[in-house]
Parts: sequence; C-alpha cells; structure tokens
Amino acid sequence: MQFIREVLSLNKILTVSLLSWFVAQVLKTLINFILLGKFQLERMWGDGGMPSAHSATVCAMVIATARSEGINSAIFAVAAVVAIITMHDAMGVRRETGEQAKVLNKMIEQWIEVTEKNNPFLQNMHLKEMVGHTPLQVLAGFVVGCMVGLLYPMV
Repeated sequence: MQFIREVLSLNKILTVSLLSWFVAQVLKTLINFILLGKFQLERMWGDGGMPSAHSATVCAMVIATARSEGINSAIFAVAAVVAIITMHDAMGVRRETGEQAKVLNKMIEQWIEVTEKNNPFLQNMHLKEMVGHTPLQVLAGFVVGCMVGLLYPMV
C-alpha cells in the first residue's frame, strides 16, 4: 500500500487519470441508481453508461499532461492521440458490439423458447450489452475528465 501511495504522489498524471476514472464511475453508479431506482454495484467497475469513464480517464490524462509537461511536449502529443482513439473507439466499435449483443441475446431467448428449453449451455448464455457509449456519454466523460484535470492541484 505504501508503494501505491508513493507512486501516486510522484506521478501526478497517473493520479489525475485514476481519480477521474473513479469520479466518472461514481457518477455513473449514481445516475444509474436515479434512473432505474435500484443500486447496482456492478456499475462501479462496469463498462458503458453515463458518463464514459474511458473518456474521463484519457481526457484528464491529456489535461494533466498539458499542465505538467506543456502542449509542445511529445508526451502531450501521445496522450492526445490515445485520447482521440479511445473516445472514437468507445462510440464506434465498442458501441456496435453492444448493439450486436442485444440482437444476439434476443435471438437466443427466442430460440430457447421454441426449441431448447432444457439446454443449460443456451440458458446460461448472455452477452454483455453495455460495452460502448453514445456520443453524449463520451461528451459527458470528456467534461468530467477536463474538470478533474483542471481542478487537481499539480504542484
């Protein structure tokens, strides 16, 4: 535990990134609770949902890198490119994966009803549907990450 404290106190960029991830996950859990009326602890570490913790994490990393190393540094350029790729992927491939999972889960449910009621393999098969993000969820993560990155003391 002491090692982790030392790393986090020495590496502000990592600390800001992880803090932003945590803030986004807490917000996601609270928003999910408000919308559904039930507490789901899985939302604290699960993918998908509002706001995007992936976006929050990489945006906080970019802001902290800019504040720490400057916008002309090579590490800032790397952080910015990683952030762009991460947010694009969250809205693209990962979101489509979730949409496909919804369709496949529905097909499996219908197939079980019609043919294979006693097949344990099919009854236990359920693909995760919340893996990607809408543009609004990515934007919300962007805002969370930027706020955490700007508000965290870098001194």
